[in-house]
Amino acid sequence: MSLFNSFQTEDMSFFNNLSLPVSQSSKTYTSAPTKNGHDFLSNPTPVMSSELGESEPTFSHEENNENLENNDNDDLIEMPQNNESYKDNRFEAGNKTWKGKVFVRKNHKESDESTSQHCHESELGDDQLPKKRKGKSISVSESRILYPDIDDPVAVRKPVRSCTKYPLSNFISYSNLSSSFSAFTSKLSSVEIPKNVQVALEVPKWREAVLEEMKALEKNKTWSVMTLPDGKKTVGCKWVFTVKYNSDGSIERYKARLVAKGFTQTYGIDYSETFAPVAKLNTVRILLSLAANLDWPLHQLDVKNAFLNGDLEEEVYMDIPPGFEDKFGSNVCKLNKSLYGLKQSPRAWFEKFTYSMKKQGYIQGQADHTLFTKFSQDGKIAVLIVYVDDIVLTGDDIVEMARVKEKLALDFEIKDLGSMRYFLGMEVARSKDGIVVSQQKYILDLLKETGMSGCRPADTPMDPNAKLWEEGSVPVDTGRYQRLVGKLIYLSHTRPDIAFSVSVVSQFMHSPFEEHLEAVYRILRYLKANPGKGLFFKKTNERNVSIFTDADWAGSVTDRRSTSGYCTYVWGNLVTWRSKKQGVVARSSAEAEFRAMAQGICEGLWIHRVLEELKMKIELPLKLYSDSKAAISIAHNPVQHDRTKHIEIDRHFIKEKLDAGIICLPFVTSSQQTADILTKSLARPTFEHLIGKLGMIDIYAPT
Repeated sequence: MSLFNSFQTEDMSFFNNLSLPVSQSSKTYTSAPTKNGHDFLSNPTPVMSSELGESEPTFSHEENNENLENNDNDDLIEMPQNNESYKDNRFEAGNKTWKGKVFVRKNHKESDESTSQHCHESELGDDQLPKKRKGKSISVSESRILYPDIDDPVAVRKPVRSCTKYPLSNFISYSNLSSSFSAFTSKLSSVEIPKNVQVALEVPKWREAVLEEMKALEKNKTWSVMTLPDGKKTVGCKWVFTVKYNSDGSIERYKARLVAKGFTQTYGIDYSETFAPVAKLNTVRILLSLAANLDWPLHQLDVKNAFLNGDLEEEVYMDIPPGFEDKFGSNVCKLNKSLYGLKQSPRAWFEKFTYSMKKQGYIQGQADHTLFTKFSQDGKIAVLIVYVDDIVLTGDDIVEMARVKEKLALDFEIKDLGSMRYFLGMEVARSKDGIVVSQQKYILDLLKETGMSGCRPADTPMDPNAKLWEEGSVPVDTGRYQRLVGKLIYLSHTRPDIAFSVSVVSQFMHSPFEEHLEAVYRILRYLKANPGKGLFFKKTNERNVSIFTDADWAGSVTDRRSTSGYCTYVWGNLVTWRSKKQGVVARSSAEAEFRAMAQGICEGLWIHRVLEELKMKIELPLKLYSDSKAAISIAHNPVQHDRTKHIEIDRHFIKEKLDAGIICLPFVTSSQQTADILTKSLARPTFEHLIGKLGMIDIYAPT
């Protein structure tokens, strides 16, 4: 009100920095007119025309306003208003009333052409059009002829502001998707996840989810409220919010989870043993390849409040849940049951789940302890894999799959989510041709979070000529850098095309500089160009396992260590890959290639064990493709000791598998070496060629 009290009718300095859009057919935005860097609109005195009556208000400046007349006032457009809006634009200041009126300059270059073109195309003749009078006002009726969209809503009348030349719509299309999956992906982006409990409690759906979680915790007698005993400490807690979706894309439920800050626990005091396995995503991809080839259904189950089923042996005290401090006062919560976030909670929950599965006759896998299988007498199989509280159920024994759902529901609170559509942040699309797994929503959220939704896209995730050193020019925020790279690491579970670049930037997590952050932004710019790209698991006639290994000798400029890369295919589909800097310096390229070969063989043997436990057909020997004739020669012949004395163990290991007929080592040219994309940054033509060999497609790409 102090502004209004000091505001004078003749003083327009209030609008000195005002910039308003002009609603014209030219669709341009202009600022208020200036002279010598300063606004020259001053002392316009609004008056009401009494000639047109109350229904036709007009606005004009005084004829003796020389300041305005001497500065091309014919380039100024007066924005006509109706009675109601005119009344709304009055500010009372003492005994004076300022009646809202704003002048803005037309675009000198385009306005005349735009106006003349508009008049030429109008149904009215030139003689019927009202003539703009220099320095004079126009009535509302006249303005509607000159500007026919003047009565349209502002959101319609104004053109959409484009902040970027590279909108996301250029890189995403839903035209190739089925109507059901298109609706599903659209709904994924329709829900805003709260950043904290204070925001959640203001939204009815999320508030209901928080209260539901609190009721479940209290019903389960998860804690006892008491005063903190002397000499004891508490662990903190926070709320985590997620959304569970049904297979049709509808929201199954808004999920609020109370998570303890287990990182504040002390070993030997409030926890001891903590190990608990979680499903390897490599195993999940193997199951997807089998499901695509054998037409297995994929069902998804969710265990509600899974960790509350685990028994807590240690004495743990926790802070009051955020948002409920008033209810509990200065007391604390002594935990009786395990809770999400505690170091021992995963172990307690998994022990109870394993007991339930074995009781039903399932066999726990040894290659992956979260994989459970059951075979029927007629040779059919039911497969279940669990990742914390998310369960994937597949196989060809439909009867057993239905039965195990019922049995699990007796021991735990199970929700059947239907066909697998959204698992651990990954979108799963299925057709008669195969299965596509992508993380489009994850990428779009990441671009939005970093403010790079409108950035210029890049062709490759890393500049082929870029070399990153440990030291840089200006240090950047370590926490922010680590969080960003951590999200990219999770994203690489479905994006092998960024595996090498993410491996490089993750080497500088301890002390990042601007150059390292620029490399991270380059990855984001690449993701902007194809956010919907993902893995395609297609139907094939192949029933073998193929491995590609490669190494970039002394590629690291900081310590001259080599980079190993391997990728494996099960029944024609990419299932595992890795890009990693070797632990020691290789003295020759053959040594570097040989170390990479040993890593690839280890991965192939693990896949072999998984397929054996699933009783799947495996063609031996496993084929390991290398583009190093020297490494292949060393593997077959115990010669060239000057090159092999540093890798003696690897040489004996590989020779043993060769003699057993488990593997063979065919040669492949460097141009056909798929693993090359995992060892170095490549130019665009080579990079795109190898992406095709990885089996990546973009079902969201515009046609």
